[in-house]
Amino acid sequence: MAVEEQAGQVIVASYAGLEPPTELIAELGLGGVILMGDNVESTDQVAAATAAAREADERPYPLIVAVDQEGGNVARVREPATEFPAYMALGAARDPELAADVARASGEELRALGFTMVFAPDADVTIGPDDPTIASRSASSDPELVAEIVVGSLRGYAEAGIVAVPKHFPGHGSVPADSHEELPVQTAPLEELLERDFAPFHAAVNAGASALMVAHIDVEAVDPGTPSSLSGDVIELARSELEFGGLLVTDAQDMAAVTALYGPGEAAVGALAAGADVVLMPADARVAHEAIVAAVEDGRLPAERLEEAATRGVAVMLNQDAADDPPSADVVGAHEDVSYEASLAAVTIAAGECRGPYVGDTVAVSGGTEQDRARFVAAAEEAGLTVGSGGDTVRLLGGSGPGAGDVAVALDAPYPLGPSEASTKIAIYGRTPAAFRALVDVLRGAETGHGRLPVDVEGADQLGCPRSP
Repeated sequence: MAVEEQAGQVIVASYAGLEPPTELIAELGLGGVILMGDNVESTDQVAAATAAAREADERPYPLIVAVDQEGGNVARVREPATEFPAYMALGAARDPELAADVARASGEELRALGFTMVFAPDADVTIGPDDPTIASRSASSDPELVAEIVVGSLRGYAEAGIVAVPKHFPGHGSVPADSHEELPVQTAPLEELLERDFAPFHAAVNAGASALMVAHIDVEAVDPGTPSSLSGDVIELARSELEFGGLLVTDAQDMAAVTALYGPGEAAVGALAAGADVVLMPADARVAHEAIVAAVEDGRLPAERLEEAATRGVAVMLNQDAADDPPSADVVGAHEDVSYEASLAAVTIAAGECRGPYVGDTVAVSGGTEQDRARFVAAAEEAGLTVGSGGDTVRLLGGSGPGAGDVAVALDAPYPLGPSEASTKIAIYGRTPAAFRALVDVLRGAETGHGRLPVDVEGADQLGCPRSP
């Protein structure tokens, strides 16, 4: 590749609207594109868009066509594709095999839609309620449990033939700020980071991960004042401490943690010079491309470094090209049973009896969003319950206050259960149709909830209910 081609290869760009930037892909030789929520209208439209992007030029290896599809609140493609619960559900289920099943199912649907790379699983270790960004996107506050679930997920994605990118090294779950809005500061000593935040990433590397995402975090103990995605010292830790030789992808460079400090060209060059291999979502892809070429020409970016980064990207995609052919479109939306299994295994009884029924034949529902309540009603009526006034009240908690109700149900992270005065407290870690079906089945006593709280919840009476021997 010429330098201009290499400079394109290391950029994965975002775009506006429903049509991918095919001319820009061909002109700059972009390494790939990412689809965000604004690029998604329907599954048919997504399949057409990814196909157009992949066919934009005639390169002999796949284009990176990426998406954030973690499950829970971070999922760009929704119904009629299968919706999966938040990643914390898998931590509550404590079942790496189930994590593999979910990742395989999600990966198959993504491949059928034309994606070649997924920015998941989330390998962050959450610190609890003081974590405003990751929360239920993390499997747990226990590094070992996160590592086990991440390794299971990676196996499932690999079996589906999609490149998985664990994120956000060096760990975004233990900083009290959101890098979308500002540069978070990590104040923990390096020894603590190595033991806690690095552990799931180390496990991911040992399990064969071919790519990792690097966050925009100011790690004071390593390189104070510099976002980790632009820090040679932090990136070197991925190479030395994790012994990772694969593809390092920056987090999105259009986030405030970067844009408040750097222009798009400076940020792209800085990340590559620091050792990153893919510049994700520069604020201006064309400006980033021009800056990379200019930096090589004037010696600020060694030509060997750009070549190394481009080579890693091509190598990973050549490996992806060796996967089996994508499944047919019939698999899209065909994994509701897997989603239900994951949600049922996660249901956690944090207060109350370990076996239902917890409600009578008539229930009332409050809290949550309009969609939450509609999905609960649909699941309840499908199961034969009557929804209306006069019955037991189920209070849905999704970031709102505890409220009143006979049964309190946390839909995302379980922390709102703590201050609730309900006699029965349940966490389900999801707002999907399958999550509400699992909840209703537990409420009416048809199933039992055996999930265990994967994080500490002040005010919870118990971690969960064990399975009978």
